[in-house]
Amino acid sequence: MQRIRLRYTKRGRLRFTSHRDFQRAFERALRRAEVPMAYSAGFTPHPKVSYANAAPTGTGSEAEYLEIALTEARDPEKLRLLLDESLPAGLDVVDAVEARTSGLADRLTASVWELRLDGVEPAEAERAVAAFNAAEAVEVQRTTKNGVRTFDARAAVVHLETHNETADRPTDQPCAILRLVVRHVTPAVRPDDVLSGLRAVADLAPPVAAAVTRLAQGLFDEETGTVTDPLAPDREAATALPTADPAATAKAPA
Repeated sequence: MQRIRLRYTKRGRLRFTSHRDFQRAFERALRRAEVPMAYSAGFTPHPKVSYANAAPTGTGSEAEYLEIALTEARDPEKLRLLLDESLPAGLDVVDAVEARTSGLADRLTASVWELRLDGVEPAEAERAVAAFNAAEAVEVQRTTKNGVRTFDARAAVVHLETHNETADRPTDQPCAILRLVVRHVTPAVRPDDVLSGLRAVADLAPPVAAAVTRLAQGLFDEETGTVTDPLAPDREAATALPTADPAATAKAPA
């Protein structure tokens, strides 16, 4: 059995697709691309697809990950192209590697987010960010199925800063852009929780909903302060070990 790990995106209007919507679209793409999927046992077999830490509905993402199990070996890049062609534009498969290491989910410990705040002056955002970073704790509330929960949004935030990027914005329209690095903790601290924290400490209230995009997710490197590529260990293992020809593997007798 071969395992392939994929990175895919949620762009444009498709950021509003739920995780369940994506699951249905991806399973249709698997059938269109005639991928030789392995299936679970039982009365209602399902294709073996493992999803890892999906972004919330309404947020865009450049770094979503999943793993599929195949009954026949395939070239990861050719498979990526077939699946990308079978998915709607905006749900794009942008990377694929053969799984040669364990624990993909364990390597998704932090995310980098971009928050675009239309209608907010950059100077106002800078003051709010400074207040948030200076706080020892920032309590926010979130409504859950078990009621309202209060938790600290500050502890999970590794880095928060304003980011200057005005080339694609009209000159008469204020827009503040924030970059956020947050650890994946329990309870999860999401970008909207950080926005609630900015409102709590500095009364920052964007007039329209923030446009939120996940730029990366992976292991947080304490020395460099960066989030590393979670597929890099599989690529490194592939170069260190001899790679069998997928076509030959597929024809080999059981």
